[in-house]
Amino acid sequence: MGAKTWMLVYSNGDARSALSVLPELDREQSIIFAKKLFPSETLVPLADSAISWTAPPDDEILVGCFPGVAVVAAKEFGIDRPSELSAHFIAGGARKTVHLHAMHSVVDWFACAVWSDGMLRRSLSLSPDSGVIEDVGERLPFESSYWAGEHPAIDPEEDPSDYPFVFHPLELGEAALAEFFGYQLEGTCDTALFDPEQLPLMRFKRQKSLLRRLLGRN
Repeated sequence: MGAKTWMLVYSNGDARSALSVLPELDREQSIIFAKKLFPSETLVPLADSAISWTAPPDDEILVGCFPGVAVVAAKEFGIDRPSELSAHFIAGGARKTVHLHAMHSVVDWFACAVWSDGMLRRSLSLSPDSGVIEDVGERLPFESSYWAGEHPAIDPEEDPSDYPFVFHPLELGEAALAEFFGYQLEGTCDTALFDPEQLPLMRFKRQKSLLRRLLGRN
């Protein structure tokens, strides 16, 4: 697998339903939203990207505002412990539900979290090398079959002690994308899911404000 993500999705209702209709990108609101979340930075517009790529380099962010839902991808969201995400980002969306989704195929790491009305309901982070980094709150329904061993990470004839989990973290990560947002990046093609290449996001270069540069602040 070669998929990587680090993003937040803010919604007032069902984010999957809102995104699956491929809503029109509201560019004006996307710019306003980006400036609200990153007020100390100068954001320079770049060519559009898409929700199929939500792992921007450290000096870029991706933002998309749509009816009832907003998406933002930035380095701040690729964290080992989602529960430690800055409260600024949780409150900044001004929406009832916030989802975090992050994964990195090089280290087979996956993390996700869900906040409802500002309260953390679920946070999970794990990788083969680090084990379970964080496991907070009740497991979500779509997770059950993975923890039950219905999606084995290795061949049944191989020694199960060779792998620390009964499932592959990236496969759970793809399942979370489908469950939360209605698309996947890799894996079995499901015609019920939308093509993430078809949903655009605005892309910005991140630069320190002039004042912060003069003061030498990060």
